[in-house]
Amino acid sequence: MSDHVYTHGHHESVLRSHRWRDAENSAAYLLPHLRPTDELLDVGCGPGTITVDLARRLPSGRVVGVDRAAEVVDIARAAAHGKAALEGTARTSGAAGGSGIAGLHFEVADCYALPFPDASFDVVHAHQVLQHLERPVDALAEMRRVCRPRGIVAARDSDYSAMTWCPANPVLDRWLALYCEVARGNSAEPDGGRHLLSWARAAGFADVTPSASVWCFATDDTRRWWGGLWADRVTSSALATQLLERGLCSAEDLQDLAGAWRRWSAEPDGWFAVLHGEVLCRA
Repeated sequence: MSDHVYTHGHHESVLRSHRWRDAENSAAYLLPHLRPTDELLDVGCGPGTITVDLARRLPSGRVVGVDRAAEVVDIARAAAHGKAALEGTARTSGAAGGSGIAGLHFEVADCYALPFPDASFDVVHAHQVLQHLERPVDALAEMRRVCRPRGIVAARDSDYSAMTWCPANPVLDRWLALYCEVARGNSAEPDGGRHLLSWARAAGFADVTPSASVWCFATDDTRRWWGGLWADRVTSSALATQLLERGLCSAEDLQDLAGAWRRWSAEPDGWFAVLHGEVLCRA
């Protein structure tokens, strides 16, 4: 299995963000193309909230979620059972494990070597996965391999350099530059959203429909949530550890970054938008 570094890691502040995601806010571009009987593979499923939501929309189909991190696969299984999906959930016995939703299954797997025969699924989906990979084109080619002829490979990734916020804050400008430096130091591409079309074509897809969509955090509740989780990420997650270990920040610098996020979240007119690129690829 690949030993590539996942920039964010799996700290609670990261999982807090991932557990917010569902099919409506993170895969709306794909939903009109789903059929109730589809067999779907969710690559890099994380804690499984999108996967579970997709499974509910495919009542006569089959959904498999895979992730390279065993600890988050366990959390996804717990979510499928309707249990609290919190970091540290007790490990489910066995490598695969079942779920409380018919046709839904989770397992540990590497996106570069998916453990399925050719043409196993009607839909292969990945949300905010390719931007974190050293070889996104190879991952897309592997997703294409397990997709049936005329099936769909769907990918959505954020574009960090296209993120915008108000009011302006030079400390948040520094946060963005630091994040991109760490991600690229891990051979990842934080602006993955804008590269999806070229990556898909390089992976051999000729029929690609590109699009874009945004998350917007501009209400009191969403600002508090988004600013709070990033304040925690820059002080407590794997990102914080990498910033310190690589000599890019001091502990005091991390506190300054967190303070900037908290000040932004308290702004009554604060606004933050996350641009995502999307592709629907016909196999």
